[in-house]
Amino acid sequence: MIADLMPLLPISQAALWTGFVVFVRISAMLAVMPAFGGHAVPMRVRLALALMFTFIVAPTVALAIPPIKTGVFLAFATIGPEVITGLFFGLFLRFFILALQIAGSIAAQSTSLSQIFGGSAGVDPQPAIGHLLVVSGTAFAVMSGLHVQIAGYMIQTYTLVPPSELLSAAIVIDLGLQEVRRIFELGFSLAAPFLIASLVYNVVMGVINRAMPQLMVSFVGAPAITAGGLLLLLITAPIMLGLWYAVFSSFMTSPFGPIP
Repeated sequence: MIADLMPLLPISQAALWTGFVVFVRISAMLAVMPAFGGHAVPMRVRLALALMFTFIVAPTVALAIPPIKTGVFLAFATIGPEVITGLFFGLFLRFFILALQIAGSIAAQSTSLSQIFGGSAGVDPQPAIGHLLVVSGTAFAVMSGLHVQIAGYMIQTYTLVPPSELLSAAIVIDLGLQEVRRIFELGFSLAAPFLIASLVYNVVMGVINRAMPQLMVSFVGAPAITAGGLLLLLITAPIMLGLWYAVFSSFMTSPFGPIP
């Protein structure tokens, strides 16, 4: 029986090697991804998710995986680039959460709400508005089929960077600058209503202060800007999340646009 099973040994070794190479990149991506890679997700759940995504992605990229290599150095030469590539592409999805944090921080600073519940949002201290936007945006993305989008995104990364190949400097510079610019533009755009409201508030307070120097305008205006900021958040939060998810969904559909 053992002699009959021996021809299957190379096939099983190749399958395990393929799965392992794919697992390395996917687990690195999941480590920094939003929702699935959050600190609130237990380590065992992350491991199970990495295995499930490996089973989905491996059959589609199996032909591109290089053959198994013997020796520690040769194996590391294959696995090392996969870890770096996984972290690189996983960070781009984390950037979209960073956009919500930027928008929340700008909105909170503009409406004097930056100190309310600051530091209660987990590992990274952030204002209550930023925490609200991050949790809402993550839940919105998960309910809209984030797992399916991530599986497609993982497969597309193999088109940009084939297995066991190092990231080229052109990809790191071009894609990195492009996505960093996009995220800061998105975060600033989402917080634009709060910036406009803050500008109007400060202009009005300045006019009142010039007209009535004896009046303590800061004591009169502080409750107004706080209430106005909360009311503005109530009105604009659904719109902000809708715009954010539209950009995020567009990115997941066609990451980075045309392949450089």
